[in-house]
Amino acid sequence: MMNIKAFTLVSAVERELLMGDKERINIECVECCGRDLYVGTNDCFVYHFLLEERPVPAGPATFTATKQLHRHLGFKKPVNELRAASALNRLLVLCDNSISLVNMLNLEPVPSGARIKGAATFALNENPVSGDPFCVEVCIISVKRRTIQMFLVYEDRVQIVKEVSTSEQPLAVAVDGHFLCLALTTQYIIHNYSTGVSQDLFPYCSEERPPIVKRIGRQEFLLAGPGGLGMFATVAGISQRAPVHWSENVIGATVSFPYVIALDDEFITVHSMLDQQQKQTLPFKEGHILQDFEGRVIVATSKGVYILVPLPLEKQIQDLLASRRVEEALVLAKGARRNIPKEKFQVMYRRILQQAGFIQFAQLQFLEAKELFRYFALGLLYHYNNQDAAAVQLWVNIVNGDVQDSTRSDLYEYIVDFLTYCLDEELVWAYADWVLQKSEEVGVQVFTRRPLDEQQKNSFNPDDIINCLKKYPKALVKYLEHLVIDKRLQKEEYHTHLAVLYLEEVLQQRASTSGKGAEATETQAKLRRLLQKSDLYRVHFLLERLRGAGLPMESAILHGKLGEHEKALHILVHELRDFAAAEDYCLWCSEGREPPHRQHLFHTLLAIYLRAGPAAHELAVAAVDLLNHHATEFDAAQVLQMLPDTWSVQLLCPFLMGAMRDSVHARRTMQVALGLARSENLIYTYDKMKLKGSSVRLSDKKLCQICQNPFCEPVFVRYPNGGLVHTHCAASRHTNPSSSSPGTRT
Repeated sequence: MMNIKAFTLVSAVERELLMGDKERINIECVECCGRDLYVGTNDCFVYHFLLEERPVPAGPATFTATKQLHRHLGFKKPVNELRAASALNRLLVLCDNSISLVNMLNLEPVPSGARIKGAATFALNENPVSGDPFCVEVCIISVKRRTIQMFLVYEDRVQIVKEVSTSEQPLAVAVDGHFLCLALTTQYIIHNYSTGVSQDLFPYCSEERPPIVKRIGRQEFLLAGPGGLGMFATVAGISQRAPVHWSENVIGATVSFPYVIALDDEFITVHSMLDQQQKQTLPFKEGHILQDFEGRVIVATSKGVYILVPLPLEKQIQDLLASRRVEEALVLAKGARRNIPKEKFQVMYRRILQQAGFIQFAQLQFLEAKELFRYFALGLLYHYNNQDAAAVQLWVNIVNGDVQDSTRSDLYEYIVDFLTYCLDEELVWAYADWVLQKSEEVGVQVFTRRPLDEQQKNSFNPDDIINCLKKYPKALVKYLEHLVIDKRLQKEEYHTHLAVLYLEEVLQQRASTSGKGAEATETQAKLRRLLQKSDLYRVHFLLERLRGAGLPMESAILHGKLGEHEKALHILVHELRDFAAAEDYCLWCSEGREPPHRQHLFHTLLAIYLRAGPAAHELAVAAVDLLNHHATEFDAAQVLQMLPDTWSVQLLCPFLMGAMRDSVHARRTMQVALGLARSENLIYTYDKMKLKGSSVRLSDKKLCQICQNPFCEPVFVRYPNGGLVHTHCAASRHTNPSSSSPGTRT
């Protein structure tokens, strides 16, 4: 099988940066968390590097590691394993069968001295079950024979939560939720430590080679199986993927989708999870570490650290197509779906299908090529050759079912979008009826999403569009809403037309439901909102259309637009008995107007309530509520003269308190304003006296600062900046503000 270039091996930490000239120092373990890279060595040191990625436009990224600090852990044993718990800002360090907690930044041990003793190896649960974000779940293989222990690790303490006994000595472990994937002496098993249920997977001889147990995703593991197979297993004990064939001597493996990467004594091999074929081989001698850190694959020898940088999947696919390896390219393209956003993938995949089709066509594989060419792409070819009419007709045929092509399930929406931005006016008009017949709500976007300035300067002017949409009532409403509400065009015809369409739909709905007094529909709410907010429609025309229609609320709004507030409020109070609507009417009808106008409306409403007499208990209650809830909107003196003598002070207590508070507030505000005015006047008087008290020396050598002529008589105007001007020049400047000015006139 021919190789493809899926990864490039790039150096991250050079030998000299780590150990200088000390030959006996070896790298034992590596951990990477974001930009933080940690290295543990055989002489019990932990090194912290800051990893900087530098993108290179024409090639793979390069990495620069900057050493931050290093610290000795106080033992005479190597650092066996490192794991970062970034949520806790802690680094878990396994050394001399003990897991210590150190600070990720300064590598200082936690003050509490918390540690887990008796650990041969350990793994973090990347799918935790505790639900506590401030702890991590750690599973250790204990130095006690045939024992697994589960711990909760916090910032400064550890807590054992479970101990599990196994039938054989465990050698390696990976954790997912409650499930442990264990390599025992002779076999792999899945064990649920919550229920205690175990399930055998397949046998394995640990005496021949070390086991590999790697969690690669939610509830799925990668295992080194017999016969040089990389086996996949789920927590249910089944395999949902075919195994990959790798070396008999593999010592480490991980997944970087869609590839399985394996490490042996001499090579790094890359295998596809999609077709199980080996795709790439990289020479790499003396490697003993291969790990995946949040998508970044790191390999290491005892002297240096390297990063496997993936090439973009699209570049890999293009390389396969360039090598005429069409089937492999298509398999890889389909597998890339999960790693690429949907829209970007669709664009990329269509392009790949076209390329693959042309390659097979050139190889005389006509049947295969026909399957890859499907008609949408042909339409794109027409478009790129400035044959938009042919392109649209072909796509329309696909949507109509005249030809079969499942490339795009959203082809109708694509055609609408294409026509929206098409500059060929005739083409848009030719297919306007077709898109509207398919869907009025979607088809009208051909006009509503088109820039309005373009519509107005060519044949897409609103009047022509409205004329075209007369056969499509839903689309017409959408378009008029676009003009009136979205674009806020100030044209009476559009506002009146939209109001009439709303009214006709409301009347149709009422006729179909035969519902008098039914709740307002969405269209009726739109009608009321338009009648309230717009001042451009023909009010008398709409009032005629409403006559006898049984729409009192709408009639009241229209009377309000004509200034006939008493009629409007009479309808709301006596016909609808909607007192809340009457109050709202007073508020929206006075919006943006002077306070006396609002006061007049509330007095009118109160008079209507009181006119019914004391016998109308419901209206009397409404009058009391109106006064008590809107005390500041009334002239208290006038109200007290209007009220019946039988009403008690206690009944109107909130109104009287509000009116008094408002009156006192207004009085005090006036006093403050008067005091401020007097103070300002005093300041101006003082400034004027101070200016009058200073002498001004005038001679025939002094010149007017406006006309630059000397003074002929001792009469002048003096500005605050000291400038002197003739009185007639000052007067001229006062009536002609555009003339030059030496300063503010005094």
